Amino acid sequence: MLVLFIRDETSKARLKRAVVGVSGGVDSAVSAALASEALGPEHVMGLFTPYRHSSADSRRHARAISKKFGFTLEEVPITAQVDAYFRAAPVDESDPRIRIRMGNKMARERKSIEYDRSWPDGIVVGTSNKTELLLGYGTQFGDMACGINPVGDLYKTQLRELALHLGVPEEIVRKAPTAELWEGQTDEGELGFTYADADLVLYHMVDRRLRPSELIAAGFDAALVTKIREMVRKNHYKRVMPLIAKVSLRTVGHDFLYPRDWEAD
Repeated sequence: MLVLFIRDETSKARLKRAVVGVSGGVDSAVSAALASEALGPEHVMGLFTPYRHSSADSRRHARAISKKFGFTLEEVPITAQVDAYFRAAPVDESDPRIRIRMGNKMARERKSIEYDRSWPDGIVVGTSNKTELLLGYGTQFGDMACGINPVGDLYKTQLRELALHLGVPEEIVRKAPTAELWEGQTDEGELGFTYADADLVLYHMVDRRLRPSELIAAGFDAALVTKIREMVRKNHYKRVMPLIAKVSLRTVGHDFLYPRDWEAD
């Protein structure tokens, strides 16, 4: 299904190639593997875009994924341009809030490169999983930006199982997820809970539509349920295109949704 999704959506857009940001983590590994199967690895470009504190393991894992699935991997460092930006307006990198700001800048710089390299006939394939999208754990117009996203309806725990099925090396699947926003940073450490715990709450809250009171009555931790619900609520804007005020009969994003399925007369 996911392979057909990539093939069909790329064809509808009249495009021929896929561009995937390959971080060395499991999410991008799965997206790259699926794109390679859908379009052929010769039509997939992987981009590894390290910052100065990106780990040697991330580079090694990105190369291993490229070798495993047969697509070309290019390395495009982003340190020079990101540091130049922050030199113009110096910041305190020890401040946790500034670290988040810098991480957002890195994510948007990486995505800018992916979109540039997709010209003229490529589509940018997303790597954000369902857990990240629901929690808003990502950068709007950064790592969350894409033309299509084959893994966005898979919770992190589901994506890990798919990765093993596809043949992603277990070392990559099992390592602690990190956006490498700073040395030693991990997703779960920053979030304050594990993906496994979050996925259980999100599945019952979103897919099964249980109310917080029902989740708490069923034994879920009240503080965790409350925190996750608030993250889902406040980050809704990240999951949709910019909201357009409707003033006409047919409005983009409201009731004008399907022209890409039109066939030429």
